[in-house]
Amino acid sequence: MYAPIIATLGFVMSPDGRQTLLVHRNKRADDAHLGKFNGLGGKLEANEDVVSGLKREIMEEAGICCLDIKLRGTVNWTGFGPGKEDWLGFIFRIDSFSGEPYVENEEGTLSWHPAAALAELPMWEGDRYFLPLVFDDDWRQFHGYMPYAHGRPLSWSYVRI
Repeated sequence: MYAPIIATLGFVMSPDGRQTLLVHRNKRADDAHLGKFNGLGGKLEANEDVVSGLKREIMEEAGICCLDIKLRGTVNWTGFGPGKEDWLGFIFRIDSFSGEPYVENEEGTLSWHPAAALAELPMWEGDRYFLPLVFDDDWRQFHGYMPYAHGRPLSWSYVRI
């Protein structure tokens, strides 16, 4: 039976639209994401919709309020991470926000990075497949499937609608 963990992943854009706010997961030795850069977000709670979950997570992790939110797509990750769990991620781009982002949180350091140069950062290998779709000018949503084994993606496929 397929019963994925539902999660959000948001990429907050700088006011000039050229950089995105990332967390460098460098605080907890037991973190499966240790050393990697990632967008902001997390698991959906039972009493919330995905947009409310995204807003809550970004407020908790970065201290900012999301204003202009666009659903860019979804990714179905199967067999992901050390627990080999199935995850269904809703991927958002946040083009405007209010507040001043934290410089760190309990997971790591927060900092701005050029969206065009994200591939140079340490991140999950699979992120390199879908990240260009988050930042491109094609505003159709993407919906992808990326099975994992041994911490690496086996394949990547997606459709745009």
